[in-house]
Amino acid sequence: MAQVQTGSESWWQDIAAQRGPSVVCEKDGNCTVTFWWRDPAGDERASDIKRVWIYITGVTDHHQRSRPQTLARVAGTDVWQWQTQLTSTWRGNYCLIPSANEEDFPAAAFAAEVPDRIALREGWRKLLPRAIADPFNPDSWKGGRGHPVSALHLPDAPAQPGWDNPAASWEPAQCITWRSQRLKNQRRVWVFTTGNSAPEQRPLAILLDGQFWAQGMPAWAALQAQTNAGVLPEAVYVLIDVIDNVHRSQELPCNPDFWLAVQDELLPRLREETLWNNNPQTTVVAGQSFGGLSSLYAGLNWPETFGCVLSQSGSYWWPKRDPQEQDGLLIRQLQDGQIKPKPLRIYLEAGMREPLIHQVNLRLYPLLQQTQRAVFYRQVDGGHDALCWRGGLLDGLAWLWKAPIRQE
Repeated sequence: MAQVQTGSESWWQDIAAQRGPSVVCEKDGNCTVTFWWRDPAGDERASDIKRVWIYITGVTDHHQRSRPQTLARVAGTDVWQWQTQLTSTWRGNYCLIPSANEEDFPAAAFAAEVPDRIALREGWRKLLPRAIADPFNPDSWKGGRGHPVSALHLPDAPAQPGWDNPAASWEPAQCITWRSQRLKNQRRVWVFTTGNSAPEQRPLAILLDGQFWAQGMPAWAALQAQTNAGVLPEAVYVLIDVIDNVHRSQELPCNPDFWLAVQDELLPRLREETLWNNNPQTTVVAGQSFGGLSSLYAGLNWPETFGCVLSQSGSYWWPKRDPQEQDGLLIRQLQDGQIKPKPLRIYLEAGMREPLIHQVNLRLYPLLQQTQRAVFYRQVDGGHDALCWRGGLLDGLAWLWKAPIRQE
């Protein structure tokens, strides 16, 4: 490529053949990653584009308190590029945001010491609805925040069985409407089964943010693949929609009414049509972020129903998002002995590139070890990212159901 003129048609063909960013890794485990964008209007004389912001989960996002980053144009060409260093085990999603404005962020977002968090969040909040996926990357989809994103898996990122080799066929999930008298609302619930050889023996898994695992990043083929491979047992999966972000922020963070409604209304209704093993020792509650917090809350408070907890990037800082005060409600209750639950099986996972959540999970883990007989904790090289969660979801289910698990 060095002998081909930058920005020429043959040069762009070489870039397109890479199917995403350019990656060069060294023996020390560090990789140089270069992101590209081709300006459809041409060079700076023909184009109105002044910035191409890059949002990489766990690298340039607002969680990092880092200054906003933009690709730079190669003068006289339609080429924009930005380069960074990442470890070879990193995995995450990213998106690009071309803009005709020079300044899309308040000045405080570029502070020399520590950029202002509010300024960062406000700037990204306005920009992300205009985000695009990487046109060269075929591994792209609509992310959890509603805008297009693309995936990047560096060479030593852990394998994700099930997702890497999805099943070719599976029984379609049933989608029902749950009208809750206790919660005074209604939502979709998906019921998915991966086998029917012994219905009364199947364990149950409740997946929060069900709309994401049903529609945003459908888990059906991955779950069926791991079942076919014998890594997961035949099981029943109940995916509960959050309705919207307002309801999510009200119902998931330690809300007893939500879990009472699940136990008193939803599960009895589902048992009229679907069989599973009602043993709490095999009943999993799984969630991410607020869902991770909610999953542990359910297990600690109703262990007679939910004996297994799968928490990924749990928001254990709640109710105060303060890096200086890391003891959220559940952490304080465990420290003070206010919660004395029956033994649970707990799988915790957090990203090393989501600073506050990583810190509070490190605070929580030893507290759980004091009272729980089976706690597994894994750190992943990534951020607050569904691309990481999807692998941990299947690994966590395997560990909780005592099937083999890779220990990275």
